[in-house]
Amino acid sequence: MSNFDRCVLTGAGSGLGRALALRLARPGAVLLLADLDRASCEETATLAERRGAAAHARVVDVSDAGAVEALAAEADALLDRRIDLVVNNAGVAVAGAVGETPIEDWRWIVGANLFGVVHGCHVFVPRLVARGRGAVLNVASMAGLVSVPTMSAYNATKAAVVALSETLAAEVGSKGVKVTVLCPSFFDTHLLDQGRFAAPDLERAARRAFARARMTADDVAAVALRDVAAGRLHSVPMLDGRLAWIAKRVAPGLFTRMLASPRVQQLARG
Repeated sequence: MSNFDRCVLTGAGSGLGRALALRLARPGAVLLLADLDRASCEETATLAERRGAAAHARVVDVSDAGAVEALAAEADALLDRRIDLVVNNAGVAVAGAVGETPIEDWRWIVGANLFGVVHGCHVFVPRLVARGRGAVLNVASMAGLVSVPTMSAYNATKAAVVALSETLAAEVGSKGVKVTVLCPSFFDTHLLDQGRFAAPDLERAARRAFARARMTADDVAAVALRDVAAGRLHSVPMLDGRLAWIAKRVAPGLFTRMLASPRVQQLARG
């Protein structure tokens, strides 16, 4: 985690974003923190400052390209054009099958989960390339590697983030810029608080899955930053996620049939 002294993080107000910010907070560090929720973002900044960092909180809607451009301009000034790490973490949750998820929810999640990362990469990566160093951490999900039922919109956006990250790594790896895509499964987070669900049973099932999680946001943050420092492209913190990803790659047909089984469909519905 050394050399990450000047960092930009979106979705920094709570959950994983806050955990990452606090892991990065130390004397000498300068953090530019962004979130839609002003109060929670300012709280993260206060907590980071207690650890010795200089932290700046900003309200940013990552689905708005202009807002992310403005954040990058602020980063140039506050971080002296020396950005070490950009974390594209802001995201939302939508649950529902294809045909059940409202189109407006598709547009909402694509704006936040996909275009939020696209905007962050579009404005910050050229700055890292110009400097010839730095790292990008894009937060996806195991849903981007293993597409489980009743999460069509979420799966699609996170799979797109994985593909974007893999492409970006191939484009800028030789230019001194590291790219890592984080793919956790369930863990303690506030993702569901603003989530949208096509049916009440989907929310109940999701909350039960999150409640059973053994890893905390801080645990995931620790693994993610370790993998960024090591230059790993894929960061998959949980054992169940790693095993599912291996199973899909080894026997994709069998894996898909398993996901389509009545038992899995019932679990997905709660």
